[in-house]
Amino acid sequence: MYRKKYLFKSERLGYRNWTENDLAEFAKINSDKEVMEHFPKPLTKKETFEFIERLKTHYKTNGYNYFATEILETGELIGFIGLAHQDYISDFTPATDIGWRLKKSAWGNGYATEGAKKCLEYAFTELKLNHIISFFTEKNIKSEKVMLKIGMTKAGVFNHPKLKDYPDYEKCICYKITKRDWLLINK
Repeated sequence: MYRKKYLFKSERLGYRNWTENDLAEFAKINSDKEVMEHFPKPLTKKETFEFIERLKTHYKTNGYNYFATEILETGELIGFIGLAHQDYISDFTPATDIGWRLKKSAWGNGYATEGAKKCLEYAFTELKLNHIISFFTEKNIKSEKVMLKIGMTKAGVFNHPKLKDYPDYEKCICYKITKRDWLLINK
């Protein structure tokens, strides 16, 4: 098994903060058109660098972020699964959301669901948060399936203010889960 210091682990995955060593691999993930299908565009290497810097700052400010996620057995970076504070204007914010972005070779292995479940546990037990949201563009059915698998329920539909310049992506569906509901599911 590959050994590295993680903030926490699930059965097959390790979750950590980002480093400069992640740029090349994460840039490949973010430049993949299929991975970025439900986003306005793939990201350049420079945009990926800026994203990593924002994630590191977010961690310093909030104690969590969209964590760099690796396969424990190999140490392979497969993308991110984690949490981010959202303060754009909507009926569902401010709130902490849970999200994921994985490379294609990691798809179909249950990693997003495994990781999201572990991040919910971390959010409710370690961070002491009271509820978590998640959202997706209306065509991203795969993300919706993960949200349902982790016990989230539909909270509503909204036009994402950060996507107003991208009409094909602006309409989003929000899901949520409270700590109480999570505890009931995970007795």
